[in-house]
Amino acid sequence: MAHKKPWMDEESRRETQMPEELLESIGLRRYMTFADIGCGIGFYALPAARIVRRKGRVMGVDIDADSIAQLESRAEGESLTNIRVTAGEAESYVPCEGCADIVFFGMALHDFSDPAAVLENARRIVKPGGKLVDFDWRKEQMDVGPPENIRFSEEKASGLIAAAGFEVTSVEPVGEMFYLISARPV
Repeated sequence: MAHKKPWMDEESRRETQMPEELLESIGLRRYMTFADIGCGIGFYALPAARIVRRKGRVMGVDIDADSIAQLESRAEGESLTNIRVTAGEAESYVPCEGCADIVFFGMALHDFSDPAAVLENARRIVKPGGKLVDFDWRKEQMDVGPPENIRFSEEKASGLIAAAGFEVTSVEPVGEMFYLISARPV
């Protein structure tokens, strides 16, 4: 990922991004397999692990080894044994073929050095009946979040997702700062 600066403290982030509610709204349920690409310290991976429960799986990757170590420590502290994370580049991360019910990008797609390669890998990871979800910042100037010049517009993100072999099924605003794109493999 291109930057390490936290754009919001965790409490403010929880208030605006509501990870549990977001994950449930995209259809994450018990026993599913969830792939968190650009997982960081587990802002979405940890709630996902609680939602899918012990028989579900959460896989994640992040280029920042310190973030992965923090995520592993937090998961251990909560006795969450259904999380498997890797420190590495999402451009080369394919933990399995056709295994994930949901491949998720939480505020991350704009950060990869080669988003097209990351999305091609996501296409390999997602199950035939699964979905890809991209939750990200709107491309507007704001007091919080990454600089506007590195953000992807909904149109750009949707185009990249479609080019990787997905059909975009919805593009929705979420609050005043974010958008949510859902797609299915074709």
